[in-house]
Amino acid sequence: MSALTSETDTRPQTGHTTLLQRIRTDRFMPIWLLAVAVFVISPLIAPGSMTASALTAMLPFAGVMAIAALGQTLVITHGGIDLSVPGVMAIAAVCVTKLAQGTGMSTLMCVLLGIAAGALSGLVIGLAVVWFSVAAFVASLAVNSLLTGVVLVLSGGFPGTADPAVSAFAVSSVGGIPTLFLLAVVLVVVAHVVLKQSVAGRRFIAVGAGVPAARIAGIRTSTHGVMAYVLAGIAYATAGMLLAAYLRTPDLQLGQSYQLTTIAAVVLGGTLLRGGISSIIATAVAALFLTQLGQVVLAAGASTAMQLLIQALVLAAAIILRGVDWRRFVRLRPDSQTQKS
Repeated sequence: MSALTSETDTRPQTGHTTLLQRIRTDRFMPIWLLAVAVFVISPLIAPGSMTASALTAMLPFAGVMAIAALGQTLVITHGGIDLSVPGVMAIAAVCVTKLAQGTGMSTLMCVLLGIAAGALSGLVIGLAVVWFSVAAFVASLAVNSLLTGVVLVLSGGFPGTADPAVSAFAVSSVGGIPTLFLLAVVLVVVAHVVLKQSVAGRRFIAVGAGVPAARIAGIRTSTHGVMAYVLAGIAYATAGMLLAAYLRTPDLQLGQSYQLTTIAAVVLGGTLLRGGISSIIATAVAALFLTQLGQVVLAAGASTAMQLLIQALVLAAAIILRGVDWRRFVRLRPDSQTQKS
């Protein structure tokens, strides 16, 4: 009987069962399937959404969302949440537009100021959350409100215009692929490699998986907790400056639509909301999926409100499906039958 059991356990499963098993056991596989699906059905819903010009127009925004969602992934990996995305993106955009235009500072100095603003906002949130035990959504929302006020003061309520050279870089392409998208790919890959392969990255994930265990291992959990928000702030600022350069004369509220979509990208990407399990690459794929989905919905003639509704429904469906026990429908392992035999 033991020989029979061994033969039964090692028999190759059908492709159908294997796929379901991968979906159930790999948190990050479903978003890849969703991304492929949305590009397959795009021509059926909106024929013009898969043309070269449509994709070229979509990819820069997907890149910006991926960079911003990268920051949100770092925070959620530690079990937190960051609602300061719009404020940080706006203050960084003001630095490379209104501030550069009004003060005559060099582009490099304005970029450094934008990054510094993002890092400082993340530092404030991180200290409030880690050292003073303030709820993450309260601390980040407060900082977002503060940054929104600073943006209005610095801009005087009117948007500025980015330097023509900066805008030319933002709208350029390499081999027909938008530069902003390529830059996002590089940042995502580098962040993924650092997080998964370096000692510092593995310690970062370990803190997110469990603070008590990380402390026993001798890891400075407070430092890693604060750094999650600092790095996230830098990511939001980078996204804000790139978007401002691409739009040339951006709206002062250019980051509003990214507050919830970055969280949606992280959730769809399979990151565990309580922390410890995450994939920056899967988050980036989710950002691409959401951007293309939005373009298809708009190209099909739906309103912006309908676009937001569809995104909400997709997010809700993804969360519900993650909780389904697929073993009820397909027996992925024949253990129970083997034991009975």
